[in-house]
Amino acid sequence: MHQILDGKKLSQQLKEELAVFVSERVLKGLKTPHLAAILVGLDGASQTYVASKINSCKEVGFKSTLLNFDADATEEDVLAAVHQLNNDKDIDGFIVQLPLPKHINADKVTYAIDPKKDVDGFHPVNIGNLTLGLDTYISATPFGIMKMLERYHIETSGKHCVVVGRSNIVGRPMSILMSGNTNPGNCTVTLCHSRTKNIAEVTKTADILIVALGIPEFITGEMVKEGAVVIDVGITRVEDNSTKSGYKLKGDVHFESAAEKASFITPVPGGVGPMTVTSLMLNTLKATELKD
Repeated sequence: MHQILDGKKLSQQLKEELAVFVSERVLKGLKTPHLAAILVGLDGASQTYVASKINSCKEVGFKSTLLNFDADATEEDVLAAVHQLNNDKDIDGFIVQLPLPKHINADKVTYAIDPKKDVDGFHPVNIGNLTLGLDTYISATPFGIMKMLERYHIETSGKHCVVVGRSNIVGRPMSILMSGNTNPGNCTVTLCHSRTKNIAEVTKTADILIVALGIPEFITGEMVKEGAVVIDVGITRVEDNSTKSGYKLKGDVHFESAAEKASFITPVPGGVGPMTVTSLMLNTLKATELKD
């Protein structure tokens, strides 16, 4: 019988804990954490994500600032905003919502962010610190997954963890975190990707299976080991005329068949997604405390 890794419930619990902590900070006369975001264009998903982050700031007692740019904003405009936030002493951390319009070099913008304010954890300095096992900002989705494993008391030491997907945002940092000498961590890690041969043979050996591929329902129950912990990072809109919206949200894992094998499994939606936003709040608090 599988147990649901309920990211929505855990996220709310963490935000309630954060709200208490922030309230106590303020009563002591310490600084209120302040998160800023740069949003370029009218991408629907990006607008939704940024709105969720701003709402979460309100829930936990943070200050928030949104810098909104039209889709035709120049790279120089965005870089100027990054420098403005770098130099604003009241801003503890900030994010540049991705993706950016094609005429803006996302790497150039990311590299311009002060690593001390890079609460998304995408700057090479923070990625380098992560690789070396040093204290750093962990990118929000991997951080959220680690929090989920910790709070659900899932044993990871000595386990075989298979990560499917090698993106710099999820797959690669997850492989580093799960192999680290930490708790959660201390796994033997296999990283799979589009060129992996006989991928089902590899996934069937996973005690912990983390899937971040971006292909709806790629992992089926036949590819899952009995008793595995399955963490589905993917979320894709799939057309479905039976719904009011005209689409359904699907993960990278076929939930029904995988759930028959899994000991723990994340749903989509309501699994990893809510944890990502909450992890950003935790990183922002960390940035604030480093300035105390």
